[in-house]
Amino acid sequence: MTMNEVIIDLKESENTVHVYEKSYVEVEGCMLQMIKIDNQKYIVVTGQGKLFDDIQGDLQEGYKRCPLTHENRLVLNTYLEYTNPIALGNKGATIGLGDRLGLASPGHIRTIEDKKVHPVLAQQSIRELSLTNRSYKDVMDAACFAVFQEGYKEGFGADGDHLKEEEDIQMSIDLGFTMLTLDCTDKIDDTIDEASEADIESKYMALPQEEREEVEGKYLNKEFKLTNSTMTYDRLKVMKYVLIYGNAIEFMKHVYDKYIQPAKRGVDFEISIDETSTPTTPESHYFIANELYSNGVKVNSMAPRFIGEFQKGIDYMGDIDQFEKTFRIHAEIADTFGYKLSIHSGSDKFHVFPIVAKYTKGRFHVKTAGTNWLEAVRIIAKENPELYRKMHKYALDHFGEAKKYYHVTTNIDAIEDIDHLSNEELPSYMNDDNARQLLHITYGLLLQAKDAEGKSLFKDAFFETLDKNEDKYAQGLIKHIGKHIELLGIK
Repeated sequence: MTMNEVIIDLKESENTVHVYEKSYVEVEGCMLQMIKIDNQKYIVVTGQGKLFDDIQGDLQEGYKRCPLTHENRLVLNTYLEYTNPIALGNKGATIGLGDRLGLASPGHIRTIEDKKVHPVLAQQSIRELSLTNRSYKDVMDAACFAVFQEGYKEGFGADGDHLKEEEDIQMSIDLGFTMLTLDCTDKIDDTIDEASEADIESKYMALPQEEREEVEGKYLNKEFKLTNSTMTYDRLKVMKYVLIYGNAIEFMKHVYDKYIQPAKRGVDFEISIDETSTPTTPESHYFIANELYSNGVKVNSMAPRFIGEFQKGIDYMGDIDQFEKTFRIHAEIADTFGYKLSIHSGSDKFHVFPIVAKYTKGRFHVKTAGTNWLEAVRIIAKENPELYRKMHKYALDHFGEAKKYYHVTTNIDAIEDIDHLSNEELPSYMNDDNARQLLHITYGLLLQAKDAEGKSLFKDAFFETLDKNEDKYAQGLIKHIGKHIELLGIK
């Protein structure tokens, strides 16, 4: 049977059939296309040959109906090269599009498919996975199937995001992730910033003499020229940076030597030093980069802790002029060593995006995640207002619990009483910073919530509503992430 004949037959025999036209592909004597019957997606395969034999599904008269399983994703990866993630390197613009639900990637692809930017579609931290009861296999499966569904052939990345433990690093490499974001927070001693000069001197002098002589010979009273700036280091700065970042730099080198270099394929290596209590100074940024490169460690991107507040799901908080002054120097440092600056918690930071575009000259990485969840919540508010009301009230009741995981300055008292709003007004909560953060950080609690009998309070109805409004969710992402793309200067 031809694919057209199969689709006609399905539409005559099934209740509701939706065909994803862009997914159609012919390969090695087979034709493949994604469809949705009622609320379930399948890949329909016709033809004959090894692909037809390898992919698993129900054999019908003249075709196979194949579910979106992990095993079938691996079959797609084998025969359709474009469904595999790739290393995106340190050139041009890339954007991380975290998909906590496994439903957002089609909308993400439609947002960027005609733009000069490559997406990192599979991007989740271990913390996020624990809150959503998903695995790295689930994350990769969802991204690859979305690429197939949308027929996207321009290349996408897969990021093992904010990894700290070596077993998680090895897992991400083994599963085919093409980017590793190394979270060095636990190796950074940012208490040194508050220590007295005498305490700093005492701790520094306890280090081996050979180590002290080497670093002093490299930095003390030396000038390092950038494009428009100069880095200088007195003894106090040298002591502080060694004590603050020394263990982190050793960890970076260890991970690079043990996991990145031996990988039999490209893996983009990103260094995350952004989750600290104090901003990364340009001098400390240069110190870290210079130590890495002088030891043969090549990174694709680095995420400093910029000045101001990069809180979840809302715009930048801080002095924008001061941000621009320091960001310019951070961009010079990145250019000097040839990697991209990475902006973490990049969702909705609309005021800083033009600055990012200006000083990086379009070579950057921006990470988004929670804002995609919030666009899903916006759909719930519009299409299932009673469910939204229940979620909103549950989030308020459990906000204190959620704050254990995130730094936010949410003013709960400033959120308008939901009983005072009509159903038509509920989506406006997604335009209010306090309500956005409330729903942003409680996502794990909402998805895990169960009643006394162990039945999901929200999750099942949440996914059912999104499934019924798949295109509306995609359109919401196109509009919202599209604003990010526009302000970042991506054409």
